[in-house]
Amino acid sequence: MYYSNGNYEAFARPEKPADVDNKSAYLVGAGLASLAAACFLVRDGQMKGEHIHFLEEMDLPGGACDGIRNNEKGFIIRGGREMESHFECLWDLFRSIPSIETEGLSVLDEYYWLNKKDPNYSLQRVITNRGEDAHTDGKFTLSDKASMELVKLFMTPDKYLYDKKMNEVLSEDFFNSNFWLYWRTMFAFEEWHSALEMKLYFQRFIHHIGGLPDFSSLKFTKYNQYESLILPMIKYLEAHGVQFQYNTVVKNVVFDITEEKKVAKKIICEHEGKEECIDLIEDDLVFVTNGSCTENAALGDNDNAPVFDNSIKGCWELWRNIAEQDPSFGHPDKFCTDTKATNWESATVTTLDDRIPPYIEKICKRDPFSGKVVTGGIITVKDSNWLMSYTLNRQPHFKSQPKDQLVVWVYGLFTDVPGNYIKKPMRECTGTEIVEEWLYHLGVPENEIHDMATKSANCVPCMMPYITAFFMPRTAGDRPNVVPDGCVNFAFLGQFAEAPRDVVFTTEYSVRTAMEAVYTLLNIDRGVPEVFNSCYDVRVLLDSTSKMMEGKKITDVDLPIEAKQGLMEVMKKVKGTVVEELLARYNII
Repeated sequence: MYYSNGNYEAFARPEKPADVDNKSAYLVGAGLASLAAACFLVRDGQMKGEHIHFLEEMDLPGGACDGIRNNEKGFIIRGGREMESHFECLWDLFRSIPSIETEGLSVLDEYYWLNKKDPNYSLQRVITNRGEDAHTDGKFTLSDKASMELVKLFMTPDKYLYDKKMNEVLSEDFFNSNFWLYWRTMFAFEEWHSALEMKLYFQRFIHHIGGLPDFSSLKFTKYNQYESLILPMIKYLEAHGVQFQYNTVVKNVVFDITEEKKVAKKIICEHEGKEECIDLIEDDLVFVTNGSCTENAALGDNDNAPVFDNSIKGCWELWRNIAEQDPSFGHPDKFCTDTKATNWESATVTTLDDRIPPYIEKICKRDPFSGKVVTGGIITVKDSNWLMSYTLNRQPHFKSQPKDQLVVWVYGLFTDVPGNYIKKPMRECTGTEIVEEWLYHLGVPENEIHDMATKSANCVPCMMPYITAFFMPRTAGDRPNVVPDGCVNFAFLGQFAEAPRDVVFTTEYSVRTAMEAVYTLLNIDRGVPEVFNSCYDVRVLLDSTSKMMEGKKITDVDLPIEAKQGLMEVMKKVKGTVVEELLARYNII
């Protein structure tokens, strides 16, 4: 497996891999990473669909990319997926997946035109004081000290950030800035999360710094991610004869390990309560999604809070059992043993009449029933004790959604502190109480809040103990390589496998690990698109620097006297050159 860039290889069809007709594949889990791997096995590996088998714990596919209508509870979305132009592997995949909306188009085609005609941007990013504009005004409010800390973080080699938390390398100057408010609520970072992952994020999305305050860098699907992304993949795979087995819990993958190689020999699983053993040969490829941000996710309803379940089971137990066999299989306990640091809670609120929508429209400054962009990303409640944010994507968010209803996604980063209106921690609140807290921050008169929450909304809260487990501080080897050293028929997929330079909590990361896994095990002779090189593009670096300085020129920055003298010498040397032109074009001088 190797990386490529440019479009020379982007549209090439690889030759059929040797002996692929004699091979089969078992995919543990049916989330985005596994589904993508199966698509690459079919499209680029040219493996027969009937040779590809899914073993899925739940009774439906999709993993964390969900969006369902539960007959008892109502509409449910545990989270949303923010995407951008440079998700190279994701778009490489979806250019080949037929749309289930429009005949003759791919999923990428419909996505491209949707976002072209209805571009995403926010008209209200942050509110305070019960619905008032917080007047962050697109400013980052980074002090010179905080700016220099970010620059230092950007330049620090990975090895010096192993096992470090963000608050060990960034000061209160940074954490008090608008930049951090935008960043933490958009990506769900906490101060105790990985400094390394923060650095990788900063490098990965440096080209979008200018769009951070208004989300103009983001793109979204037409409907929820299950209907817009997962279902087209399922239809594609089923059309090729791929086999799906649900209600199957894989307990272990047993290896034969020698100095020369590691061979997966057995899959131990439980299907509908009965233990099964699948014997494997080297031509049987095994792909395991190790770890999950939505494992143990629990739902509540209007009258009941969700249960907080921090037990180790499912994919975490599977990863533990695999990891016990060899150090190269990673260290799951670095990610799954501190749920106090990895949890937050979301809630799906469905409006049932015309009482709540006017408050939404007043704040987001758009008609939420227009069918176009509504909030344009999350609106953060700056003075919320829970650090609550909420968003409305294009409506309807579900194909079956009634035209007079809105589906809102709400989440809180701090689940263990009392709310501003409901004096209970979010994790102890019923759906109705979460709606009451949300309505309070929307500015609904207090004497109307309870009646509106009980009669005008339905709420399904969702507690997720491991939702940011992949952000926990880590060192080399904690996440296993996609294909661990010596493995001939086994690969890890998803957010807890190691894909150099890319960042977790993205759809791109899941698809990238899938592509790398398939291309490695089948020796497919076509390059995997490299991670977008934004952090190596001097134009991007100058542009982002200018935007972070909010109009200040480099000569206005309060630098130490030696640095300022050195800067003056550099400016003299570049005068009259293309370097001076470049600096001026991006407002550095």
